[in-house]
Amino acid sequence: MTDVNLFVAFTAGLFSFLSPCVLPLIPSYLSFVSGVSLEEMRAAPIESRMRRRVALNSLAFIFGFSLVFVSLGVSASLLGSLFLGYRSLIRVLGGLFIALVGLYLMGLFKISMLDRYLQFRLKDKPAGYLGSVLVGITFAVAWTPCVGPILGAVLALAGTTAEVQRGVVLLSGYAAGLALPFFLSAVAVNSFFSFSQNFRRYIGAVHMAGGLLLVIVGILLITDYMSVLNIYAIRLTPEWLFKRL
Repeated sequence: MTDVNLFVAFTAGLFSFLSPCVLPLIPSYLSFVSGVSLEEMRAAPIESRMRRRVALNSLAFIFGFSLVFVSLGVSASLLGSLFLGYRSLIRVLGGLFIALVGLYLMGLFKISMLDRYLQFRLKDKPAGYLGSVLVGITFAVAWTPCVGPILGAVLALAGTTAEVQRGVVLLSGYAAGLALPFFLSAVAVNSFFSFSQNFRRYIGAVHMAGGLLLVIVGILLITDYMSVLNIYAIRLTPEWLFKRL
């Protein structure tokens, strides 16, 4: 399945990773799930044994938060299917919501509740990779208020499809957009420290770009041009790529 919605969902995951309440805390989460201290991760070069531990635990962590996001996608699609007769209305309302989220990200108005996140005080991580999965699930729940506007926009897209399979694909795309840079951070942890410090000055610009993208998506949904773009995307997709999807 290749369409514009999937691209939007993946891009939304990237924007969530770069949000000010996620990006600065990535090193702390890598340290917590792996048991490798920040000082050890900053060592140049980091020991291969520790690098492997950070990478493998990060994969378990990613699996945990992906479970939550994909489950939300299934729920949104099921809800949309219950109101299939109102599909056009759902599409318009979803488009309006997505456009409002875009305006929020662009800074046209503020909702203080969405600038916070829930804090779960975990003194000790449960042992093993299962523990990292559980921490990933906790991450997804705790950060929902912060990434909620962007996540809500993707869920609105899933709701307009009214197909469970599409909801799974879209939220998998969102989770992948969040997971890919997280895993790259774990693999190249030394480089990530430098990147995160330098990138903070551009977070405002990232929010502006993400907001503009969502406003455009919202307008396309309201006017029903999103389906037209999807048709063109499918037509332009090479046949060999379709066979691999």
